[in-house]
Amino acid sequence: MKYVIVHGDGLTGGPRKELGGKTLLEAAATPNMDALACQGEMGIAVVPADGPQLTSGMVQTAVLGYDPRKLYPGPAPLEAASLGVTVGEHDVVYRCSMVTLRGTAAGKDAYSDIKKLAAPVTVEGEAERLEREEARDLLEAVNEQLGSETIQFYPGSGSRHLMVWVGGKLRAVCLDPREGAGRPIGDCLPTGDGSDMLRKLMDASLVILRDHPVNDQRREDGRKPIHCLWLWGQGRASRWPSFAERHRVSGAIVATNDVRRGIGLCAGLEAIEPSDVMAADNSDFLSRGQVALRELGKKDFVYVHAEMPVGMARGDAKAAVKIVEDFDKQIVGTLLDGLAKLGPHRLLLVCDGGRVPNDGSRHPIYALCNGPLQKSKAGSRGFNETDAAAVKDGARDATKLSAKLFAQG
Repeated sequence: MKYVIVHGDGLTGGPRKELGGKTLLEAAATPNMDALACQGEMGIAVVPADGPQLTSGMVQTAVLGYDPRKLYPGPAPLEAASLGVTVGEHDVVYRCSMVTLRGTAAGKDAYSDIKKLAAPVTVEGEAERLEREEARDLLEAVNEQLGSETIQFYPGSGSRHLMVWVGGKLRAVCLDPREGAGRPIGDCLPTGDGSDMLRKLMDASLVILRDHPVNDQRREDGRKPIHCLWLWGQGRASRWPSFAERHRVSGAIVATNDVRRGIGLCAGLEAIEPSDVMAADNSDFLSRGQVALRELGKKDFVYVHAEMPVGMARGDAKAAVKIVEDFDKQIVGTLLDGLAKLGPHRLLLVCDGGRVPNDGSRHPIYALCNGPLQKSKAGSRGFNETDAAAVKDGARDATKLSAKLFAQG
């Protein structure tokens, strides 16, 4: 028996005016996901989570059978696990984003002459069009001047990196820079226990980075400078019971996002190298399906994560529909075709809205089915938000879904 979980990160959402009031899942042609919905169990996956936001990392944690309220440590420790950064029991890991700030001047002058993290400066967001070598050069400059026995910076990917505070403080209130976009910086800086140290490091990074040669080159190229490091998303490393041992299976996670890979590693799964999986822009769905099938030739279980491109929810609706259709054909369809050749199998499909308010209005939806499926068999329902919500008694505790996946193996 082979077991698969497919996680569509960012596929669900609300009705779109340009789609005649339909959601992306309702507007897209998704015969493979619809077959799962028709021939298996479908419904709403209720994720137990604290805080104002429900993230896909929390969804993944729950779907693997863990309570996010107890074990989800925040994104930074999971990224550290993915990147192989050693974190002690009492150490605190922070996400270390490279951000662009904005002053009050017009045009390009708005990004120059920012001397301190105070009014009237506002947060614009995480750095755009940041090359890997640029990020490494900037982080090395920061580490040379701010690194110590208790503070160390580690390279990640894109604009997001890590800082480990040895024996550090955990309870500062830190804001995701995406939430701070357009707001006065004074409203966004860390507060609470440990915030003095965090602000000191962020202030110092501004002095180090603003006149760095990398930023000189970015200005010449017409790109916005990187003003400082932004510390947030903190947590301590946590020990998780092994998913593989609990279900007595060998397993792997196919993902490129460091948080998703970190969750898989914490659960005791093998994390497939990102270079084996995809194109750099998260668009290569087909390779994920193919790599998952390759791993299923050697293992009992694979978790496949695919993240929708940034901005899909607000971008061109027709292009977004095409992305959903590609997900259905290239990941779900590829897996169903390949699994049929491997023999008996069970597949759990979970789709969520990415990062959404944790107010009960945007639960993930799921379908669970034994295979092989009859893909040509038409049904009365599709895999979408409306049909999932209409299932009588269809709401399920997301932490119980993996147990249901393995229950009839």
